Amino acid sequence: MRILNYGSLNLDYVYSVPRFVSSGETLAVSGFQINAGGKGLNQSIALARAGAEVYHAGCVGAGGGMLRDMLQKNNVDLRFLTDVPVPQGCAMIQVTPDGENSILLYGGSNYALTRGQIDGVLSYFTSEDWLLLQNEVNELPYLIAAAKARGMHIILNPSPFDEVTASLDYNQIDWVIMNKPESLRLTVKNKPDAAWEALHERFPSLHAVITLGGDGSLLCRPGEKPYYQPVIKTDAVDTTGAGDTFTGFFFAGLVEGLRPEDCMARAAKAAAICVSRLGAAPAIPTLNEVDG
Repeated sequence: MRILNYGSLNLDYVYSVPRFVSSGETLAVSGFQINAGGKGLNQSIALARAGAEVYHAGCVGAGGGMLRDMLQKNNVDLRFLTDVPVPQGCAMIQVTPDGENSILLYGGSNYALTRGQIDGVLSYFTSEDWLLLQNEVNELPYLIAAAKARGMHIILNPSPFDEVTASLDYNQIDWVIMNKPESLRLTVKNKPDAAWEALHERFPSLHAVITLGGDGSLLCRPGEKPYYQPVIKTDAVDTTGAGDTFTGFFFAGLVEGLRPEDCMARAAKAAAICVSRLGAAPAIPTLNEVDG
């Protein structure tokens, strides 16, 4: 089974701030970095560092050479990346001393996908393969429908959540990995258990993982009681890439054939290591670090 990640690539402009800047305010920062990022890139690197064979598809814009290099150094297959003559997608990230973050996102090259390009890429994959998606590229409904028509297994991280992800037919999706606020917006249910019940009623074959930040995460499967995975305590430095690390390690374990409960434990440990370091992609651990 092969994994195709059709996802975003961003240049992350990371500012270390004493607190989030307010309206009309100019705030001095204590540090600045330019990192490789984007939910798609982060999750491809997490998959690769978790031992999976992953193909990354998407668009690279002007100034995005370091993103291609970062993926290549992490043994991600790049044959389905397309260079486009538009600015590279990027994010401005504020990080506070306690590790919290605030993010502004510019889509740029990530919104240059065409249906012809998508059809060409998907033609290389079959019903034995998996597709991972996030909501940082255009043509998301078309990607899901086209992959489903080929019989591919689909995992969606519906982040950032908006009207596109709210209107999707989750009957076409095998697994959804989302945080508590996203589950609330999708189901209008405050409690994760209630959110899962609402999801299962509307989409009976859907499987879900609901991450709860410092309160752990919930594994939800049709016909089974939700399984709770506690968070692994650590001193948080930067939470930017935690969710993407969790997603990549969970997905890699799932495709490897591990029990979903074991995938949850491995993903929680990987996320704990990630938040103890600065940055997103650079902070993602290797499988040896997680299992060692």
